[in-house]
Amino acid sequence: MNKTERLITLDAFRGITIAIMIMVNQPGSWSYKYSQMRHAQWNGCTLTDMVFPFFLFIVGVACWFAFQKYRQTLSADLISKIIRRTVLIFLLGLALNFCKQWISSEELNLSMLRITGVLQRIAFCYGIGAILCLALKPRWLLISSLGILVVYWIVLFMAGGSQPYAAENTIVGKIDILLLGANHLRQGYPVDSSGLIASIPAIVNVIWGYLIGMFIYKVNERKKQILIMFLIGVMAILVGQVWNLVFPINKTLWTSSYVFYTSGWAIIGLAFLIWIIDIHKKSKYFRPFLVFGVNPLFAYVFAELWASIISGLIKFQFEGSMFSLKSWVYSEIFVPLFGNMNGSLVYSIFVMFFYWSILWLMDKYKIYIKI
Repeated sequence: MNKTERLITLDAFRGITIAIMIMVNQPGSWSYKYSQMRHAQWNGCTLTDMVFPFFLFIVGVACWFAFQKYRQTLSADLISKIIRRTVLIFLLGLALNFCKQWISSEELNLSMLRITGVLQRIAFCYGIGAILCLALKPRWLLISSLGILVVYWIVLFMAGGSQPYAAENTIVGKIDILLLGANHLRQGYPVDSSGLIASIPAIVNVIWGYLIGMFIYKVNERKKQILIMFLIGVMAILVGQVWNLVFPINKTLWTSSYVFYTSGWAIIGLAFLIWIIDIHKKSKYFRPFLVFGVNPLFAYVFAELWASIISGLIKFQFEGSMFSLKSWVYSEIFVPLFGNMNGSLVYSIFVMFFYWSILWLMDKYKIYIKI
């Protein structure tokens, strides 16, 4: 796969992932969502639960190609760039939490500021994952990643009592509280969905993305490449399902079975896009997603901020009741036209296209926000 095709494929995969993320994160009403548009209540995996691990996998694939100009070798300059990017992404996530807290409560309370979050986990996994990928040879990288998953399983099993994977018993939430303090974690949940300890196995999604990137680069025969990726993906899914029998697939805990299961689907998804874009030259079908794929950081931050603004900041009286802009648009426009459930879904699609139009303009004028 040449450079142009590779970039289009990665950007398309990233763009599709971002588009789905926006839709599942911004329904018309949280009370009306189809099951696949919700996170699993605890154990299990829905389409929504695939989004975050897919993005981490894509980060890993992108790392391989980005590090090619450094010959996949650690250097002082590269370490400096990795650390700088890690810190900036983490601080951006912290600033996003800060803004969302102010919008929702109209006051600033640093003692209750959430330290964890999506961007913070991406920063953590990218920073550690990138250095491990460059420091270890592929064989040891694979062995180390499997070791992380096995050790994580053992720790959770040994330290959780008779029901080690129950939300109230798991050691994951307890360690997060010990290290960060309950006030700096997601409120109202026994375990933070983007906590520190569960970020450790999430590093493996980045590592496996990196190894798949290496495989794509080194195997030039495209049909062979796709076939092997498909087989690897199926095997990973099967391992995840078998491990699920004793270590449940769980996004909040980011269990080892969840890593296998989601990585398997990510590999198959990427193989499918290579088949369509590279072999059949049908990139035109995925070009609408590229505007998300080339500006993912801006897409995520802007979507999160705008959702907070129209839900918590812009409010007004309507027929004797107080409405946020979001709730008014949903209840007065989408519900009458489509009903509660479908209205919530169509609203999320509408919002996704709203963001798409902004990103399309940015792409048209070559405005790209990168760290």
